[in-house]
Order: sequence, then structure tokens, then C-alpha cells
Amino acid sequence: MAGVRLSAPAGRWLVFTTVLGSAMALLDSTVVNVALPRIGLDLGADLPVLQWTVNAYMLTLAGLILLGGALGDRFGRRRVFVIGVIWFALASLACGLAPNAGVLIAARALQGIGGALLTPGSLALIQSVIHPDDRARAIGLWSGFGGVGAAIGPFLGGWLVDGPGWRWVFWLNVPLAAVCVPVALRHVPETSDPEARGRFDVVGAALGAAALGLVTYALIAAPQKGASPAVVVPAVAGLALGVAFVAVEKRRSEPMLPLSIFASRQFSAVNAVTLCVYAAFGGFFFLSVINLQVVVGYSALAAGTALLPTTTLMLLLSARSGELGKRIGPRIPLTVGPLLCAAGMLLMTRAGVGAVYWRDILPGLVVLGAGMVVLVAPLTATVLASVDVGRAGLASGVNNAAARAAGLVAVAALPLLAGMGPEAYRSADAFAHTFRRAMPICAGVLVLGAVVAWRTVRSDVLERAGAEAGGEGEGAEAGAVPEGAATEGAATEGAATEGAVPEGAEGVAPVERAGGAEGAGAEGAGGAAPSERVKGVKRVKGAKAKGAKAKGAEGAARPPCRPECVYHCGVSAPPLDPGDRRPGA
Repeated sequence: MAGVRLSAPAGRWLVFTTVLGSAMALLDSTVVNVALPRIGLDLGADLPVLQWTVNAYMLTLAGLILLGGALGDRFGRRRVFVIGVIWFALASLACGLAPNAGVLIAARALQGIGGALLTPGSLALIQSVIHPDDRARAIGLWSGFGGVGAAIGPFLGGWLVDGPGWRWVFWLNVPLAAVCVPVALRHVPETSDPEARGRFDVVGAALGAAALGLVTYALIAAPQKGASPAVVVPAVAGLALGVAFVAVEKRRSEPMLPLSIFASRQFSAVNAVTLCVYAAFGGFFFLSVINLQVVVGYSALAAGTALLPTTTLMLLLSARSGELGKRIGPRIPLTVGPLLCAAGMLLMTRAGVGAVYWRDILPGLVVLGAGMVVLVAPLTATVLASVDVGRAGLASGVNNAAARAAGLVAVAALPLLAGMGPEAYRSADAFAHTFRRAMPICAGVLVLGAVVAWRTVRSDVLERAGAEAGGEGEGAEAGAVPEGAATEGAATEGAATEGAVPEGAEGVAPVERAGGAEGAGAEGAGGAAPSERVKGVKRVKGAKAKGAKAKGAEGAARPPCRPECVYHCGVSAPPLDPGDRRPGA
């Protein structure tokens, strides 16, 4: 099997390009929260505007990311990646130039579309172009540099907000894109999946995004308008469109979201845990940065720096957490992790007026970071282990979309549940009071996730998946690759501080694979589909061996790794990434 070696210039350029492209979405997701109070003051905006500044981006990203992956499979991953980078940069430029809150929110929604195009392509390009023997190292470099970006993101955002101004938080993406696009066009080969056919599920994508948008609008408007028709009608319409989305996906021959994937009880259970966990993370990271600035009195730079312990712990310990999850099974980590995170959020209620960092803030962040370390890597691995290898790309895309949707709803709903009025963030006392009510709500959602994990997640799910992967690899014909199977050296798509292995994260944290149609060949499943087309790179593909065991496999003594990469990044949480590899692979 041929492919681009990492030691070759083309391989190094590919990793550089994908890191740079991912950095745009990663930095944007980690620095915007830090800028929110200053944006509100500068534009004369109330709390709902700050919510929409976050959620407009998350809405289009969550609603379209599955479609974005399908577009890359059909029309070329490099092409869609480049279009996404350009789109994202132009939308970022518009965000920085926004004269008022309405233009900023619209530009943020356009940013989300660009993110949905570029995000699935970064690791997909590595998976489909890099030689299998070098793929694990390439993804390790990608995730490592991503982790550095996650660590410096809040610090950089705070420095920009306190220095040249919050608009530079968005303009920072423009020079990154100016470097990324020419490098991608010159040095990155095109890849696509010739088996990706059929019509795109545009109707499904539109229904899903519209349902999320209407429900989000109703939740954000409720504190001001109460149970008026302006709130009730959008809420009911959003729920109705959600039902219509399910009906459409059930009837389509090639749906964006094949509902059959939820036939796996483990997959459904772990996604329920994901919804709980990332809803809590979404609410926490949205409110905590505002609380540190408005209530505690930190500058933007100090607030961004204050949150670094969580990211640092993820960077240092996520890989070990993935190994622990394999040894003891995911049930205990998926139960203990959310409980630790809940305890950390309850400790953060001490971050009030006059709080001392080392006494009142750091302990909560350390406990929260420890919980994230315990939780994220096994969560990501379990999502992918709960479905067939050939559907790993779809599984990671669905899980990533679920995480983003959970964060979106949490940012919209939590101020309503905590009783935050539109002007709450302008008063230290008012915001401190509602922040102390919001943290127990987040903690309660995490406890619910822990209960779901304890009652539904099997301890042997990773072990069984590893045994199945090993069985598939036995005796395969030299050069042949079972359809959808992970190839030797494949690594995880991660959910660590998007580099600790996750947006990820951002996320995973999990590449954000967004396979539109079943069977389109999953990135994250260890490479391109058996009939993958790679322009400009000679690839010798083996015969498909779906359901069959070929004999005499090269490296049969070493069964292939599982595809364990889900990229959870975004506003909801630091990017998280587990880096869980089979030993000896």
C-alpha cells in the first residue's frame, strides 16, 4: 500500500497545513468567550446578544458538519477544506468589522458554515493521504500542536482583548488563512471517495439546523418575553421541525443521519452521556469567563490565563487516561469523571466578589480538569467501539454534532434556568448571585450523565471491540485492507485538548468526521476507503474484504488499531483528545 511518507516534504507540508487550518477553528472557539464582556460593553449589547455571539456559530456548525464531511468525500477533501478556510477567514474579517451586534451575529453564523466545511477535512486528509505506517505519528504531531494551541488560546485571546481590542480575536484568522490556502493548493494532494454517490441530504440538514435555531431562539428570548407567543410559537415550531427531521431521516435512502446507527444500545447510551457532559461544559465555560471578569474583577488576559489548569491537565494526562480506560473498561471512568467535574463546578461557586485565586478558584479548576482527564478519552473510545469499524467515521461525526448541539442548548437555556436577566452581566452582585445558581444546575446534569453511564455502559465494550478488530486483521491478504477497517498505525481522532491526544475540541474530541452517506468510507476508520481516489499520489489499494478474512496479511501478527478519533472542540469546552491506541500497534 503506497502513500505519502511523513519524512517526505509532501507529508510535512500536509501536517503543517492541517494543523494551521484546525488552529483557526480551535483558536476561535477558545478566545471568543474571553472577549464576550468587552464585546458587550463596546456594542452596548445585553446578555442575549452575548449568547447569540456564541450560539450563531455553534448553530450552523452543529447543523451542517455532517453535510460538510459528505461534501468533502464527493468533491474532494482538499477542495472543500480550502473553501472552508477561505470562507472562515472572510467571515472572521466580517466579525471584526461588525458595526453592531446584528452584523456580528450574522457573521458568526457564516463562520460556522466555514467551520463545517474545514473541520472534517483536517484529519480526513491525514487519514487518506499519509502512509499507514506513518499515520499514527502524523496524527500525534497534529494533536500535539493542537494541544499547544488550546493551551495558548485563552492567553492569546485575553492579550488581544486587553491590547489591540476584541476585533483582533477574529482578524487573527485572516493571516492564518493567507498562509494555509497557498500551502494546501501547492503541496496537499486531492483525495475523494468515488463511491460517494447519491443526492445530498440538504433537506435533513436544513430541518436539523432550523429546529435547533428555533428552540435556541425561544430559550434566549424567554427571560425577556416570558410565555408570550413570541416565545411559545418558535419553541413549538422548533420541536415540530425536530420531529420532521427524524421522519425525513428515517425515510431517505441516503440520509445525513442514518437512524439505524442508534440500534446499538451502547452507542445511544454513550451519546446520552455526551449530551449531559457537553451541556454542562458549554454552560460552564460560557459563564465562568464572564464571571471572572465581571464579578472577580479580572482583566480579559487574567481570566483567560486563570482557566489554563484544565487545559494543562488534559495535555499532560489524556493519553494515560485512554490507557486506563482500556485496562479497567469505560464504565468506571464515565461514571467517576462526570462526578469529579460536578464537584469542580460546585467548588467554583466560591469565585465571587473578592475571591482569591489560589484559595477560591484554582481548587475547582483542578478538580474539574481531573474529571475531564478521567472522562474524555474513554468517552471518545467507547463511542467508536460501540459501532462496526466501517461506521466509525459516521459515529464520530454524530457524536461530535451531539456535543456541539448540547453546548448550544446549554448556553441558551442556562441563563434562563438561573434567572439571569438581560443586564445581569453589567452588575457584579447580580451576576455572582445567578452564577452561584447556575453551577449546581451544571453539576446536576453531570450527575445525570454519571448515572446513565453506570447503568448503561458495559465495562467490556473496548475489550470486545479490540478482539473484533484483531479477528478482522488475521490472515488478511498482503496489501488488502478490509473495508472500513483501521489500518496499521492508525490513531485516534481524539477528544482531548484537541491536541492532547481533544474541538479536542474543538470537543473531542474526536477528526470531526461527518460522513454523509453510509458506506462512504470513514476517515478515522484508519484511512481512505478501499477504492479511495488520491490525485497526485500513487496508491495501491487491496481488494475489499468486507466480511471476509483474507490470508497471509502483512503484519498479521499485529492486528490493526481501532479508529479512535473524535474531535470535540468548540465554544462548549477546550478541545479534548484521547489518543487511545492499541498497545504494540
